[in-house]
Amino acid sequence: MILETERLLLRPWEENDAEELYKYAKNPEVGPIAGWPPHTSVENSREIIKNVLSAEETYAAVLKATGKPVGCVGIMTGIDSNIKISSDEGEIGYWLGVPYWGQGLIPEAVRELMRHSFEDLRLLRLWCIYSEGNTKSKRVQEKCGFRYHHTEKDKLCPLMDDIRTEIVSCITREEWENGIK
Repeated sequence: MILETERLLLRPWEENDAEELYKYAKNPEVGPIAGWPPHTSVENSREIIKNVLSAEETYAAVLKATGKPVGCVGIMTGIDSNIKISSDEGEIGYWLGVPYWGQGLIPEAVRELMRHSFEDLRLLRLWCIYSEGNTKSKRVQEKCGFRYHHTEKDKLCPLMDDIRTEIVSCITREEWENGIK
């Protein structure tokens, strides 16, 4: 499936995206704050495309202007989520390459994922998580209408092998339909 916004195509990752993925995912400012280690090589990125980013409802955020991926957005539903949610709920995750920060691309992509989640997938509630100190991710969630739900302290981040404080926010389909679109 391909989703579209004004400036982005959200499409499945392809193995031939590995070089572009590595270009952004090797930066230590990107992965660790999102809970994953920097990529170590183009081949490492290719393996991650095959084994992680090929998951259903995971999309390369591709700039229409260049046709190249610059980030990633996705929806994990039910037991695939990082938090305990029911099968009619989803968790949205995202990251963006540093050169594209501050341009509103991720809020644009997240808003389309929200539309897709509520209208096409008929989910009842969406969740987002950010690690304490990740003000950019917090801001994306605020711009998209997510509201603070709770804080989880001393959470293990397995891919980074560290302990974090995570802030959890959510939005219901009803809230979204009532003007937060």
